[in-house]
Amino acid sequence: MKVIITSKNMNASDHLKQTIESKLDRLGKYFSNDIVANVTLTMEKGRQKIEATINAKGTIFRAEETTNDAYNGVDRVVEKLSSQMSRFKTKLQRKHKDSKELKFADLPEIAGEELEEMRVVRRKQFDLMPMSVDEAIMQMELLEHTFFVFLNMESDTVNVVYKRKDNDYGLLETRY
Repeated sequence: MKVIITSKNMNASDHLKQTIESKLDRLGKYFSNDIVANVTLTMEKGRQKIEATINAKGTIFRAEETTNDAYNGVDRVVEKLSSQMSRFKTKLQRKHKDSKELKFADLPEIAGEELEEMRVVRRKQFDLMPMSVDEAIMQMELLEHTFFVFLNMESDTVNVVYKRKDNDYGLLETRY
């Protein structure tokens, strides 16, 4: 597994980069060598944020941690990624049974944790209304929702606006 480390608003030390690479190398045994792990280190409001994303041919593993100590944050991010892989091991094995990118033999089972069956408990249909991103955000706020699906009148594609943890907004744009 290849690890790409990016820093924003901070200079990561070589020791921190080596630590990240060695910790993520432990997860590397579950993937083929051509899988890439992207790690972003960001300084926000005096705290360090560590984000790690592994895209394994259509299955995305992602974890983030905000902390005062980047080294502890890296440990927790790796722990979260490992936990995700273990919790969804059976479902991932079914999805990727013939895949050479993911290796499940060494993936540990989580003792005492049964993965609840994922099920849809409610369905809702609505008409997509053409609108701008600003209008979609306003509509989302009026409904007091954390996301809103709409037809972007500028791109003529289905988009989603969502409220982020930092109270800013995000936009998901679809493409075909």
